[in-house]
Amino acid sequence: MQIIDLTGDNQSAIAQIVDFFVAGFQGRSSEHFANRDSALEEIQASFASDRISRIAVDEDGTVLGWIGAIRSYEGHAWELHPLVVRGDRQRQGVGKALVADLEEQVRQRGGGTIYIGTDDEAGETSLFGIDLYPNVWEHIAQIKNLRHHPYEFYRKQGHTIVGVIPDANGFSKPDILMAKRIKEKD
Repeated sequence: MQIIDLTGDNQSAIAQIVDFFVAGFQGRSSEHFANRDSALEEIQASFASDRISRIAVDEDGTVLGWIGAIRSYEGHAWELHPLVVRGDRQRQGVGKALVADLEEQVRQRGGGTIYIGTDDEAGETSLFGIDLYPNVWEHIAQIKNLRHHPYEFYRKQGHTIVGVIPDANGFSKPDILMAKRIKEKD
């Protein structure tokens, strides 16, 4: 496996990503990622100058996964957005390798923190379907992963839950905010 930049002229890679991007978010996320047009828009947006767009490929050029990041807070923090791995390659270290590579890419650009919003729109955590107010932190402290929500993957990569936006995706459909410091104080 090799991790390389995704560029706008790599039409073969883009076509592969569209296919598994739509499949990867089906049933888990809002309709925003539910079709090929919105997936292609997301990929095209990743080529902006304030973004990072990387892919993992095998020796045959098959795209195994895609990760991106958006520069924020004057480059001190970067939002990991998105991360998706082909269905037949999940749980084989592709996502972990992409996250590690992204951390290095962000470090090289002077960033010190990577943060992520991991929406729960499909009842995958114990935070879904309940009113988190007024005791938001009590609910966060007792979070449970009910159906393979990605927050657990990010925890294994060293990210911490730093907050939640309770009704970000509609009533009782939170966005779980996570972050990781990747660079020590100067």
